Amino acid sequence: MGLSQLHYTSAPPGPDGSGFRFTAVSPDLPQSVLREAESVIGYEPPRDAPPRPTTDELLSFPNAFSFTLLSDGSRLLARTVYTGADYSGRWGNFHAHGVHLPAGDSLPGGALPITAWDSACWTDSTPQSGVPAPLEALPPGGGLDRTGLIDFAVSRGPWLPGFLADLRRQAEDETAPQIVIVERDSASVALWVALASATLPRESAHRLTFTTYTRRPQLARQQLIGVLPDDVRGLGGYESRYRIHDCTGHPPVSAAPGVWAASAAQIWLNRAPELFTRAAALSAAPFAPGPPAVVALLAGIRLETGGRTAAAEWALEHAVSLDEESLHRLIQMLCESAGDRTAAESSRLAELFEMLDGRVAAVTIAPLAALGLVEAVRTVGSPLGLSHVRALTEAQTERLAAELAPEIRSGIANTGSGTADGLEVSQPVQLLRVAGLLGVDCSDLLPDLVRKLARALLADPEAAYSSVVHEALDELVDLRTALLDKLDHLAAGDPAAVARLLALVPLPLTGTQALPHLRMCAQARSATAQDSDRVTTLHSVLRAAGISPFAEPLVLRTAFRLVWADAVPSAGDARLVLGEIGAAAHVAADTWSLLVEAALNSPADDRDAPDLAHDLLRCFQSELEPSVRAALLLLEFARDLRAGSAGSGWTDRALALRSAAGPVRPAVLEQAFGALAHCLLTESRPDRELYALIQSGDTDLCAAYGRAAREASVRDRLRTVPVYAADCFTDWSSHPHAGRAWAETRAALLDEVLRPVVRALSAGELAAVEQALTAVGGHWLEDFRSWNRPGAFGRLGLRFVGRGRRAGVDAPRRGDAEPPRKGSRP
Repeated sequence: MGLSQLHYTSAPPGPDGSGFRFTAVSPDLPQSVLREAESVIGYEPPRDAPPRPTTDELLSFPNAFSFTLLSDGSRLLARTVYTGADYSGRWGNFHAHGVHLPAGDSLPGGALPITAWDSACWTDSTPQSGVPAPLEALPPGGGLDRTGLIDFAVSRGPWLPGFLADLRRQAEDETAPQIVIVERDSASVALWVALASATLPRESAHRLTFTTYTRRPQLARQQLIGVLPDDVRGLGGYESRYRIHDCTGHPPVSAAPGVWAASAAQIWLNRAPELFTRAAALSAAPFAPGPPAVVALLAGIRLETGGRTAAAEWALEHAVSLDEESLHRLIQMLCESAGDRTAAESSRLAELFEMLDGRVAAVTIAPLAALGLVEAVRTVGSPLGLSHVRALTEAQTERLAAELAPEIRSGIANTGSGTADGLEVSQPVQLLRVAGLLGVDCSDLLPDLVRKLARALLADPEAAYSSVVHEALDELVDLRTALLDKLDHLAAGDPAAVARLLALVPLPLTGTQALPHLRMCAQARSATAQDSDRVTTLHSVLRAAGISPFAEPLVLRTAFRLVWADAVPSAGDARLVLGEIGAAAHVAADTWSLLVEAALNSPADDRDAPDLAHDLLRCFQSELEPSVRAALLLLEFARDLRAGSAGSGWTDRALALRSAAGPVRPAVLEQAFGALAHCLLTESRPDRELYALIQSGDTDLCAAYGRAAREASVRDRLRTVPVYAADCFTDWSSHPHAGRAWAETRAALLDEVLRPVVRALSAGELAAVEQALTAVGGHWLEDFRSWNRPGAFGRLGLRFVGRGRRAGVDAPRRGDAEPPRKGSRP
């Protein structure tokens, strides 16, 4: 059974009055197909066509050769030509000859629709019999030959990648924009269709719909639409519906067409369309970018980085499908020098080397090995190992070393400061690795590189310690040894920074190097994490050094900085450390000043500080400055007062030491003056010492006395010991004219300390206090009762103005010598 046909033309009106009608139709064509076909096979002459063209002019009119998908799934392949105006000039005269292909069918022999473009079987007129002549096939006429198609593709090179990209988009997405091809003749559009059909996968090529000419592209239903330059103007503003390729104007600005389209374009431009068949055999995926890139490279066609990357990715999965010779050829093409190589491409090539290493002959992957070494010189982070050199012959290695040596040495020597940029130090370290693999001597550059690397690691450990640095330290013994020595030296100056580095970076400390400071920094992290006390941590850190502080005093200084950082030890810890290690080591390590600071920086209630001061005065006699010595003597004075070995002249001694110490830290002053005040508040204190404090008029001493008298222990004793309450009353009521400091202090103590206690006493307890005052003698009992009478404090104050202690009160007590009289009763 032959092909179903139809003929359609414009002719003198028929019985129904219409000049457009089907003049010959195969009997098996349904009316629904004819009605739909009528809308796609019409013809309008070009805008500039002459009204009555000559025979020669008719030959220049475009042919509307179309392949259209109909609504029932069938397809119509048609050729419409202009035959000239009718004799009256009232309508154009054209003839359409079409072939109908049912859904799922194709042309006989599987021929592509475009091959029938110039078939001799097309007719320009209706058969005289009114019945289509039998038609079994549409053999091509030969106008779309291989050479002509290649020449056309080369002539349209600037438009080719973008066209192929749009073609792929259409094949994959039914909603993709229609492609409009602007040419000056329909034959050129037919060549575009032929080019598309030869490039697309076979199935997609059979489904491709097209028309080589239309005056109204807005009404065209095909995927590819050919128009003349005058007919494209109406498509402006419809970019979402149409992709326009105007081949009559300036070449388009290059864009990124995608890997598949770029590789396919290169195949055409290199005149090798047969490669599309080979690419199809490599993969069942219709638009996989790898196969066309692979066959192009195997054919010696150079591709851009996208194509090479796609080929490398394909080879990672399918290299075993290539014979050794083809694989070697592909690798050679992939490794040819290319200025546009991206990180992604380099990464795929590195993976390809790793995958093939040991699985194929070394000569096959030698180009990849050489490229890996070159990439390592020029790109930081490129995978690198001994296997790269093993894949090269000795001659290749020597040649590559000679070629890269200047670049390697320059890259190592000209590195920046390396203070914080991980990339900045990773690159020279990688160059050093390459130098080691190739045998390029760079030993003279090592010290400067190590210095920069150490600084970078300390400034930003996580950024500087890249995988490149890690691998280099693992491989290069000289680099590792020099770096650890440098860091050990830096640790002595800034152990905290090195400890922070070791907490973040796993530097290898398992070798035979001494590295005392570095090992202490590593131990400090774990010892501190155990939450042990500082002295225990110090001993742990010193043990990690592996060397005695007596043999190397600097380890003691490093240990102190690691354990206490910017702080100072407590007085108790300092005293323990001094006693355990001894003074000589602290002097040699210059840590004795930290012990002094521990004493002077201690809180006022730290009972270890006075004992530490005593030890420091004994151990560092020649190291202490006079002012520091005086401050420590103040603390030692507090120790002597509490121990009862301070002798006499407490006030004078305290004031003299304060004066010699210059500006004294408040805690030190409070420690010493507080101890003095506490001694003066005991029942056994010498009267002369209290009198000396009173007569000194010193604000700090009086304030310390006032603070001590307000402590809970004093209040408790006032409540429970009547004699003590009576004694404090007589002390705090005496010598009102000794000076403002004492006057204010005693008045406040009477009113704020003693009065609340006395007012809270029971009658019996109050009587005991009065009995104690009676024993003192004089008028103290009378004064006490007046002072204690409600509302009498103001009058009592007037009575006490100018009064000293009564007769018998100032008499020597407890074996003391006679103190000066404190005043007389008015």
